[in-house]
Amino acid sequence: MILAACFIVVGLAVVIAMGAAAFRQGQAASSGSVTTTGQASIGGPFAMVDQDGRPVDQRILTGKWSAVFFGYTYCPDVCPATLQTLAAAAQRLGPAAKDFQVVFVSVDPARDTPAQLKAYLSSQAFPRRTIGLTGTDQQVAQIAKAYRVYYGKSGAGPGYTVDHTAAIYLMDPQGRFSIVLADSLGPDRIAQLITDAERRG
Repeated sequence: MILAACFIVVGLAVVIAMGAAAFRQGQAASSGSVTTTGQASIGGPFAMVDQDGRPVDQRILTGKWSAVFFGYTYCPDVCPATLQTLAAAAQRLGPAAKDFQVVFVSVDPARDTPAQLKAYLSSQAFPRRTIGLTGTDQQVAQIAKAYRVYYGKSGAGPGYTVDHTAAIYLMDPQGRFSIVLADSLGPDRIAQLITDAERRG
């Protein structure tokens, strides 16, 4: 299971839900090989709003390999670092990058309006054409449940943080779960794992 040091936690329920998929991903990271299951109960229908204010659903995952990552724009370090790692990994994909996209799902809908997401994701350091998703509390809860993601507000006042699962879910062009990625693997290894998954179809 993927853990991050600052403001990121993974609950026991998430560990159980991801089960063998997370275990096999840990084997892949240590052995240099990759095992895909395609059977983990991760992903499913959702209804959100993108950074342009347009209603979107799970069909945005169709036709491309998608790295789905949950975070929030006020995250002090882990979220921007992960997006930077994914940007570097995308560059290493070469021409295949046209068939890859990053989907950043906010777990802080109170502050992450579409306009806030759009401004945040416009950073040159982040992946180009990243899709940002936000919505109502209920919509965020629905997609978090579908992806077995834990999140919870920490602290009070305007400077609160949000604890959340630190995992990158690679979804295939049919919107099905493929493997779990960790930004700690680095851009080269992440790009290789994405390439391997694409070759396996």
